[in-house]
Amino acid sequence: MTASPSAPRESPPGAPSIHASAVLVGDQAVLIRGPSGSGKSRLAFELILAGRSGQIPAVTLVGDDRIHLEARQSRLWARPAPRLTGLIEIRGLGIRRCDFVSEAAVGWVVDLDAADGARLPAPESLITTLSGIELPRIPVQTGFSALPLIIAALTTRPVSPSPAPAEEDCPDEIHNHIGPVVATD
Repeated sequence: MTASPSAPRESPPGAPSIHASAVLVGDQAVLIRGPSGSGKSRLAFELILAGRSGQIPAVTLVGDDRIHLEARQSRLWARPAPRLTGLIEIRGLGIRRCDFVSEAAVGWVVDLDAADGARLPAPESLITTLSGIELPRIPVQTGFSALPLIIAALTTRPVSPSPAPAEEDCPDEIHNHIGPVVATD
């Protein structure tokens, strides 16, 4: 639902506000965290563009720069800071207005410039807990683009761990395998 110029629902007293951006992708929000200058606003806008191009379901801004979080009904809800409602920073253009939703249930957390981002991340780094709610997490290493990781997370399913094929299954000394353990010759 695209909100009108009216202000979003007020956050209850004590509802935390964090330095983050959030967008609604389909029926779940992606909460984007990271240090200042890490690209939170840019990633939010890239996701909006990916939604418009049909790569992922429709994407609408929840908020940019400051997000209020509230745990209720066993879900974590995100809403924009009232003074920033419907605003997003586009580097090179400045602050712009765009369609927004006044709140959305968080389905994913993306951490930019994450120290634990890795090619094959440990299972425990793919989960985070915010306000007592456990959520899937995407840790993104410094210097890597988060957009392909998010699109992959939204459009693919995890594979249950399975043992790598035996070496005798590999022709002509090719010993690289996709799996949790990478074998090399």
